[in-house]
Amino acid sequence: MYFAIIARDNTAPGTLDKRLANREAHLEKIHAMKAEGTIVDGGAMLDEADNMVGSIVLCEFPDRSGLDAYLAEEVYASQQVWGDIEIVPFHRVAWKS
Repeated sequence: MYFAIIARDNTAPGTLDKRLANREAHLEKIHAMKAEGTIVDGGAMLDEADNMVGSIVLCEFPDRSGLDAYLAEEVYASQQVWGDIEIVPFHRVAWKS
């Protein structure tokens, strides 16, 4: 099942610094998950000044419990970088080659 994670960063002071401090661990995990096929695509959301203010992640898990297990281990979630997390199930387009 495919999911879109729309995670807006916490608005507390220092969140960008916390994001940057945990970015390497976050990227290491999602790069591994991309290689496994769980992460489809994603990236940082930007504000008008090009500061990172959230994340969008397209992913595939067998079910919602698999997604929840990932979120329980996701460093941006556990370190409270992400504040508001919206989960949207979706169907991927069957792209023509």
